[in-house]
Parts: sequence; structure tokens; C-alpha cells
Amino acid sequence: MIFDDVNPLSLALMLAALGLIPLTLMMCTCFLKIAVVLQITRNALGVQQVPPNMVLYGIAGALTIFIMAPIFHETQKIVVEMDTEEMSMTQIISEASVPLRGFMEQNTSPAVHQSFRDMSEKLWAGGLEDSDFDKNLVVLIPSFVVSELQTGFEIGFIIYLPFLVIDLLTSNVLLALGMQMVSPMTVSLPLKILLFVLIKGWEKLLNSLVLSYF
Repeated sequence: MIFDDVNPLSLALMLAALGLIPLTLMMCTCFLKIAVVLQITRNALGVQQVPPNMVLYGIAGALTIFIMAPIFHETQKIVVEMDTEEMSMTQIISEASVPLRGFMEQNTSPAVHQSFRDMSEKLWAGGLEDSDFDKNLVVLIPSFVVSELQTGFEIGFIIYLPFLVIDLLTSNVLLALGMQMVSPMTVSLPLKILLFVLIKGWEKLLNSLVLSYF
């Protein structure tokens, strides 16, 4: 059997690491911000199930692959050129994660990063902070996640404003015409969809999200 000579503990750790790959790809790439912005845009339009969640996550995944392709290619080159026989697992991960760490550092807010550094110095108290590799990853990942969430909500707020104005104007016009029985959403929804289509909203939104990382 292929696994007869494999240490059961090592095999269990390897399987656990493989199970964390999807979570890592979501948290350590641009997927999080793109998914948040797309969800907020759909809510701003007022169409709760169009596009469905599966489609939005598919779009976010496709854009993530497109944006992260150079990072993955650089990581592959490092792994191919690496002499893994004389290196520990920690050294392999450290070397292979250099491009990804560079991407996260570039897109992490300095204020958020410094906040997590300050918290780490208080919480770890001479323990984990002695390891530069662990400190970089453990501090950088939550800093990057918070920064991406913050940026995603900032973009979502800007996108939400014009649609909110349309809702308010529609409500006021209907009230002035004495049509209180007509739901403002019934009138504003097609107007918002029409406006979004006329300005090529999806194309411009997705292009802006991609260019925000370059």
C-alpha cells in the first residue's frame, strides 16, 4: 500500500492541512473583498436572489484566480527550484509563502497591521513573538482580513449611495402624487436596474476591483 510506511500522525496533519486550503484561499487572497462588494451591490440593487450566491461566489473565484495568477506562478517557481530534501516543513512553507506574504503586506492597512502587532506583544509576552516566521504569518493574516473587510465595506458604501438616492426620490415622488398605496420598491427597482445596465455597472465594477490590486 502507498501509505504503509507513512507516520499516521504526519498523515493526519497533512489531511488537516489540505482541508484548510479552501479557507486559506478565501482569507489570504482577494476573494473576501470581491465577494463582500458583490453582495453589497446586489443588496443595493434590491434584487435579493439575482444573481444567486453561487454565481456571485463563482465570479469572485474567477476574479481571484485572475488577480492571483502571478502570485501563484511565482510560488510555483520557488517550489520547483527548492531543495526540499534538506529543508524542514517550516522552512519550505516560509520560502513558498514569500510571494503571498508580499501580496498581503501590499494590501494591508499599516494602521491595522500595527494594531495587531501591538496586541501580539501584549498577548504573547515573550512566547510566540520570538519566532519571526510565526509572527509574520499570525499577525499578517488577520491584519489582511480586517483590511480587506474594511475596504470592501468602504467600496460598498460608495456603491450604495446612488441607489439610496433613487429610492428616496421615488418615495418622495409617489408621495407627492398621492400614490401612497404603491410600494416605492416596485417603481425604484426597474429604475435602478436600468441605470446599472446603461452605465455598464458590472463591467466597470469588476474592472475597478481588479485594478485596485495593481
